[in-house]
Amino acid sequence: MNSHIKLPKLGLVRFAKSREIEGRILNATIRRNPSGKYFVSLGTEIDVAELPKTNAVVGIDVGIKDLAILSDGTIYSNPKFFRTLEEKLVKAQQVMSRRTIGGANWYKAKRKVAGIHERITNARKDYLDKISTHIVKNHDIIGMEDLSVSNMLKNHHLAKAISDVSWSQFKS
Repeated sequence: MNSHIKLPKLGLVRFAKSREIEGRILNATIRRNPSGKYFVSLGTEIDVAELPKTNAVVGIDVGIKDLAILSDGTIYSNPKFFRTLEEKLVKAQQVMSRRTIGGANWYKAKRKVAGIHERITNARKDYLDKISTHIVKNHDIIGMEDLSVSNMLKNHHLAKAISDVSWSQFKS
């Protein structure tokens, strides 16, 4: 029963547990991503412990070369996740464009393109989550510059680099 979950109308469904389920399960959401993988998200009710006070204040300057520079001197580099897989993505998109739309090989190529996008997204999200968690755990007051990212994306020379950095995702 460890690797199964009982869902209404579906019965027992096998799943890979990423971590232990704490608290009472309130709801379950099943979704399928574009690369064809299914995920179940469980909403649970738990008591969240408050973080200890550190009385540390920090300001964050975001940039393209370095993702974030803190006022205490800490620098978080920009790994450029999109740039590292851009060539692979372009080749997969070219293969997909040569396939007949709606054919079996087109769907196969579409899943491959979606898989590359998924790798980029997952790597970026993981890195940003780790950085933001570290900053929040070690500082009580955090100040961050307010950038109008949508206006900055209008500059076609910087748009790809700004999108790859994901300032909005880092801020939220």
